[in-house]
Amino acid sequence: MERAKKAQQPQNPSKMQKDRELLVVSNIFTVLFLAVIAYFVYFQAVKSEEFINNPYNSLQDLFAERVVRGPILSADGEVLAVTRTGEDGAETREYPYGRMFAHAVGYVGNGKAGIENQENFSLLRSHEFFLEQILNDISGKKSRGDTVVTTVNAGIQKCAYEALGSYDGAVIVLEPKTGKIIAMVSKPDYDPNTIAADWEEVTAEGSTALYNRATQGKYAPGSVFKIFTTLEYYREHPASFADYHFNCLGAFSRGGQTIHCASGRQHGEEDLKASFANSCNASYASLALSLDVERFAGLCEDMLFNTSLPIAFPSGKSSFRLTREDGEALLMETAIGQGLTLVSPLHMALAAAAIDNAGVLMRPYLTDHTESASGALVDQNEPKEYRALMAADEAEFLREYLRAVVTDGTAGALDGKNYTAYGKTGTAQVSDTSDRTNAWFVGFAEKEGYEDIVVAVVLEDAGGGSAYAVPVAKKVFDLYFD
Repeated sequence: MERAKKAQQPQNPSKMQKDRELLVVSNIFTVLFLAVIAYFVYFQAVKSEEFINNPYNSLQDLFAERVVRGPILSADGEVLAVTRTGEDGAETREYPYGRMFAHAVGYVGNGKAGIENQENFSLLRSHEFFLEQILNDISGKKSRGDTVVTTVNAGIQKCAYEALGSYDGAVIVLEPKTGKIIAMVSKPDYDPNTIAADWEEVTAEGSTALYNRATQGKYAPGSVFKIFTTLEYYREHPASFADYHFNCLGAFSRGGQTIHCASGRQHGEEDLKASFANSCNASYASLALSLDVERFAGLCEDMLFNTSLPIAFPSGKSSFRLTREDGEALLMETAIGQGLTLVSPLHMALAAAAIDNAGVLMRPYLTDHTESASGALVDQNEPKEYRALMAADEAEFLREYLRAVVTDGTAGALDGKNYTAYGKTGTAQVSDTSDRTNAWFVGFAEKEGYEDIVVAVVLEDAGGGSAYAVPVAKKVFDLYFD
């Protein structure tokens, strides 16, 4: 009876309180432990490469102590960068093509640039057989780093590099349906083999040798911008754009501003397509006054102005600014690609790529895949859609107009080839106080049995786009479709 009474007595309240506190603490530590494990898994799967790739991360030095930096290859199998090890164990990074791939491949030494920087983690990572890596560690021998295979075609790169000649400027070539960049040239350039010795020279005041004009250059677009102006007019006049007409007398004046056609040429009676094909500045200055400025600015925002371009590679933001308060003079200048607008060759290439791909832009990329030193696939990049820049009917409309530039306009040198070319020329005034002009071309070409390619060209202080930029693009198209 006494025992039964004792069994029915309540537990000690202080002991129950302690048990509850212990349970709460245990649960907290369990949650914290699971959170740490979850973050560790997330870090390994998602953030580790970004962390290790950080140039301020000293862990990179630890990787370099155990792994010989892997080679970089072109899409057609050419060695673009390789590490040579001397008898004394000293390692030297060599670039067989020297200046030709400088801005695409980059360099190691005095920091890193280009693909050397973008793929630093892959190049310092080894996927040799794990037992071989263990034996290498035991014996003090380095394992071989993975190989990075780029999307760049050495033959096309060489053609673009030589076609640019002695001019400063840029050429970029890509596949619109995949986003693969198959050539990237920028001049002036540098020799990555001697970057350490040349460092003071290439970084001296006034030097722009390290500046990648293809992706970071900011140029007045000149008449290649008429692609966007024409699209805006089409959007605002979907049922009547074909009725547009203008009588070009070589110039157009409004509000104290006069816009001249190149060399004062008088184009006479033109519809919208002829105005585009002839790159008639007077017509476009007149046309601009009918545009809704806010809608025009919105279109340019949609076309990647004032935003980062969708590429995992250093690139600059193109700039566009136009408001209702800016007045007619700036509106007319903007419509012909002058004014305050600045754009990179990469940006114009992406716009042309979307037109060729039914309005859809694919993300541009430079690395096709990585593989182990023995050739086993480690990682494969696949084409990825970014988003539609325009509707399919708008892309088809612009495609027709770009074709007219070749058949009836300023890019006639591309007509009658064994491929079908589309494009737009531009002659951009460098400043209001100078007669210096940059030559532009952007366009694409197609041929049965080949992937379409886009080519964007800018030559600084060269002259007209028809005379200087089109021949560069033609050499690339001719070689590619040969």
